[in-house]
Amino acid sequence: VAGLGNYGLRGTRHSVGMEVLDQLARQLAVAEGWRVDKRCCADVALATAHGLELVLLKPRRFMNLNGLSVASAAELYSLGPGDIYLVHDDLDKALGKVAIKLGGSARGHNGVQSCISALQSNEMTRLRIGIGRP
Repeated sequence: VAGLGNYGLRGTRHSVGMEVLDQLARQLAVAEGWRVDKRCCADVALATAHGLELVLLKPRRFMNLNGLSVASAAELYSLGPGDIYLVHDDLDKALGKVAIKLGGSARGHNGVQSCISALQSNEMTRLRIGIGRP
C-alpha cells in the first residue's frame, strides 16, 4: 500500500496519501515501526491485517517520482502491479469523498503516472481521496 505525495510537504492536500498511511499504521498498531529503506528511497512499515501481510510505503521523493520508489519496493518484496494499492489525492472529488479505481489511466495525476511508467503497468488499484478544487 503506497501513500503518494510530496515527502517533506506533509499536511498539504496533495500529500493526503501519506496522511492516510500514517492513520492506517496507527490502526494496525505499527506506527512506531516506520523505518527508512534506502533500497527503495521510502519509509516502510510492515503490518498484518485479516491474515494478509502488508508493506506500507511512503516514498521519500516528490510526487512525479513516487513510481521509482514503488517499483523498487515491488521488486524487493516480489510484488506485481496487481498486488499494489496506490492511495492518492483527487482534485475531481469533493473534499473527503473516497473512491476505489481498478486500473486504468492516471487521469492527469503525476504520481499515478509515475507509478504506471515505473511499473510498466496500469493494473494497480487506486484509493482516490477527494481534496476538491481550491
